[in-house]
Order: sequence, then C-alpha cells, then structure tokens
Amino acid sequence: MSASSPRTLSRDLPILVAGGGIGGLATALGLARKGFSVTVLEKASALGEIGAGIQLGPNAFHAFDQLGIGEQARAMAVYIDQLRLMDALTAQEITHIDLGEAFRTRFGNPYAVVHRGDLHGVFLRACVDHPAIALRTSAEVVRAEQDGASVEAVLASGERVAGSLLVAADGLWSNLRKQVVGDGPPRVSGHTTYRSVIPTEQMPEDLRWNAATLWAGPKCHIVHYPLSGWKTFNLVVTCHNDAPEPVAGKPVSEDEVREGFAHVHERARSIISHGRDWKLWVLCDRDPVENWVDGRIVLLGDAAHPMMQYFAQGACMALEDAVCLSHHLSTMDDVDAALERYRAQRVVRTARVQLQSRQIGEHIYHPAGAHALVRNEIMRAKSSAEFYETLAWLYGGTGLAA
Repeated sequence: MSASSPRTLSRDLPILVAGGGIGGLATALGLARKGFSVTVLEKASALGEIGAGIQLGPNAFHAFDQLGIGEQARAMAVYIDQLRLMDALTAQEITHIDLGEAFRTRFGNPYAVVHRGDLHGVFLRACVDHPAIALRTSAEVVRAEQDGASVEAVLASGERVAGSLLVAADGLWSNLRKQVVGDGPPRVSGHTTYRSVIPTEQMPEDLRWNAATLWAGPKCHIVHYPLSGWKTFNLVVTCHNDAPEPVAGKPVSEDEVREGFAHVHERARSIISHGRDWKLWVLCDRDPVENWVDGRIVLLGDAAHPMMQYFAQGACMALEDAVCLSHHLSTMDDVDAALERYRAQRVVRTARVQLQSRQIGEHIYHPAGAHALVRNEIMRAKSSAEFYETLAWLYGGTGLAA
C-alpha cells in the first residue's frame, strides 16, 4: 500500500467474502453483526456443504457465542462423553478423555460432534436473515484487482464486484491465495480418507458408544461417532497408502476401502462392512506461511492455513479467524493496522495446529511396532485432568486471544 492510500474502510462499499462455506458465512455474520455490509461470493450454484461429521472443541463454542449463534449451534450438536483411543491391532482401549462436567468446567464449554451440513445450515439461516448480508451463487472469484482504496473481485464470468475489502475464504484451492502467497498447489499427504454415514441401527450395538472413537493402527485408522440426534453414525477410515494425487469425493467400493485394513483386528475391520456409499478424499495441507495480507485482500480459514484432519480443528480455526477479523476491523479505524493485528494474532496459533496435526497423524494415529508401544505407554499414563492441561492452549481460545 502506498503512503497516500486511505487508512479506513469505505462504508459505501461492502466487504466481499469469497467462499460460502462455514468459514465464509461465519465471517459474513461476524462482520454484519459489527455493522458492516457484506457480499458473499460463492462459486457453487447453491449454498451447501458436502462431507459428513465434524468435531467441535470448546473453542468452537466460544466462537459461536461471539458470532451470536451459540443457542442454535448447541441445539443441533451431539454431546459425547469421551474421546476414546483404541488399539486397532488388539481391539483394546488405550485411553480415553472424559468430556463431562469436569471438562466443561475447565474450558467453559462442551465438546460435541455435528453434521457439517447441519452446522452450515445454522450459519446460512443466520446470514439469510441478516439485512446487511447479500449471498451470491455461481460467482467464483478468480482474481482481484486493487487500487489502495478499494478492491474488485473478478469473477469467472468476467463480472467485477467492487468492495472495500476482500476476504479470501475460498478454501484449500483458493484462487486468491495464489495471488497473495503464490506457493503453488497444496501438499499431497499420501493419506486417503474414506467417508460414510450409516443409520444407527446398522452400527454394531456393542460399538454404539457416545464417544468420538479412534481405532489407531499401523498406517491406518478408523473414526466413528453419533450424529444428528443419534440418527446416524459418522464413519471415517483413513490409510497412509502414498496416494500421489489430490482426489475429492470420488465414489468407491467397499472392497477398495477394506484394502488398507487387512492387518487390523477383525472387530475394527468389521466396522467397515456397515458403511454404505463410500467416497474418498486424498488429504492435502500446506506448510504454514506468514503473509496472509496483500493490501485489501486477506486470507481466512483453509485459504490461510489448510491442515490435516488429525487435530479435528479445521472448522474451529476458521471460526476463530472470523471472530478475530470482525473484532479488529470493528474496533480499529486503521484498516491496515486491523488486518495486521488479525494476521499477527492468528498466524502462530494456526501454524501450531497445522504442524501438530501432522505430528498427531504420525505419532498417535498411524505408528507401528515399538513406536506404537511408546504411544500406548505415554497415553495410558495420563489422566483426563492431565490431558486437559495439555489441551488448555487450544480449547481455551476464543479467536481474540493473542
């Protein structure tokens, strides 16, 4: 930005948000509640979310409250009793973390699981109902042009949409990240995830635990937990099969899913047979970066800090971003200073989650042999209270903490 550029946001132009996923809608809602007009530009022809279940730590509920949808979010969540870690080779429990009253007292909010579509729907209804938010579909932002005082989002159709600021919440494959960071395509992890949602009555009765359960095995794992008022179970199985290329949502057969799990205990392996309509994703992330801001363009959510699934914090971090960005833009007159405060507060925290997500995959989800024995011994030795202290840096955050 040049020294002569205006330092305040024009109230004559809306703030533009590229992307209508959970992060984009949360940002739109946060900004609108602070008095800004917002236009959301979503590339899909309809606003919705693919995928199935997601886990929400207490920090997500802190953010819901800041964004004014705490009551609605709580109403559709399933409150689980435990995070449960099973050894997929022996079918024995390694450890569990209690999520009851002591956990809620420690962090001020619960741990829950939700269907991604249900959560997106909460944000979508709130945005539809807010008079300061305009929602546009079939509006993919391919690049942006700016003059220091404003920014234009250039759509795939060729249309230009003017705004005072452009928030890039357009995900892992963000077109705007290319412009701001220019770090090429995402890193392909080689981990393939297969997802299914199954009716509760088809889940083995002895495994209908009110827990987010992880069966950890050599280069593979299985996760399941109840969703949507216990009507269904979310089932996610992942194997480190060195998949070379990104894939998203490809339908696959049960036989293909089972290939990576021939070596685990039959009790764990049998869970796969209850899944239906399997789809696969090859997991990708990126290395953390510091440069999230270019003039009137700012990155948020997966466009800023895409991460592996192993910390169950992708959506939570995007929600925190939304809270932080809307707060600083509304409390600081100098837009450049507000964007820098947002960037500075969020970079280290999100980078830590990105890097630890990789480490958790390596050291908890997928180790083998002696490595797995070390995992078991370390994790068995910790009490729930000790796990709480280990997680305090993460679950105590609101998105506003430095």
